[in-house]
Amino acid sequence: MKLAVAGGTGTVGAHVVEVARERGHEVVVLSRSAGVDLVTGTGLSDALSGVDAVVDVASTQTLSAKESTAFFSAVTRNLLTAEGAAGVGHHLALSIVGIDEAPHGYYAGKVKQESLVRAGAVPWTILRATQFHEFAAQIRSQTSFGPLTVIPRMLSQPIAAREVAERLIDLAERSPSGRVADLGGPREERMVEMVRRYALAIGARCSVLEVPIPGAYGRAMRDGTLVTSAGADHGTQTFEDWAAAQSR
Repeated sequence: MKLAVAGGTGTVGAHVVEVARERGHEVVVLSRSAGVDLVTGTGLSDALSGVDAVVDVASTQTLSAKESTAFFSAVTRNLLTAEGAAGVGHHLALSIVGIDEAPHGYYAGKVKQESLVRAGAVPWTILRATQFHEFAAQIRSQTSFGPLTVIPRMLSQPIAAREVAERLIDLAERSPSGRVADLGGPREERMVEMVRRYALAIGARCSVLEVPIPGAYGRAMRDGTLVTSAGADHGTQTFEDWAAAQSR
């Protein structure tokens, strides 16, 4: 198959590209470095020539609902339009567990993305996953102030980005399936403990403080909204195993 990966240079995207190539697929990475701008649509038409399926794992770093919605609206509309013109038969989008119960901040954009995919003319599959193990490192880098790291009170169910990528390619190799079973990590974790374990693994000295985020968004982070429920599938690599590997 010929697959195009939107966001193919990101945390999960790099794994998607790697897994697809390991399985013998031809891969087109949709990125600015390859002359493709997902937000404006520049270069998409040529890049999707002969593509069988598009795997969209593009993301943006923002906590603003307005910015997130604008980003995912533009990217999704551009992809679906270009896919329709190129005759692409399968649009596969990676989303996040629990977003319809917490349509705030960044998640507002993911809700909009899903609605556009469902309403589009291109046959589709949507996989919702929980946060990746790498999220602990990302949130630590964004919320550290000198020796102090301030972490939101959050219940997570982290999963290996590689395992998410493997599931995405499994789905890309099949016919469009609509909304499939959610995918979460093997066990629930408190984000503050994840960050502490990660800092210890990489030898970083810091004080990690946990604080509750006010409002509906913060409540969703604390109350289990963002972890899987009955019927979900689960990965196998624990956060503890992932963190240990970062110290090697």
